[in-house]
Amino acid sequence: MKNPKSTWRLVMEIIGAALAVAGLVCLLIAYWDKLTEGFALLMDKCKCKHCIEDDHFADELMYE
Repeated sequence: MKNPKSTWRLVMEIIGAALAVAGLVCLLIAYWDKLTEGFALLMDKCKCKHCIEDDHFADELMYE
């Protein structure tokens, strides 16, 4: 039979891991609006770089 101390240690490790995961989920939920806003800004910056290049080429064609 297993040592009772090792069984309790395993149980406590599982509980600790579950609490850590629950804490991360709570943080994700709490800051969801800020995370999505930051992601949207990042996507706009990436799209903006492509738009500037496209606008630059369109302007050259317009003034020929």
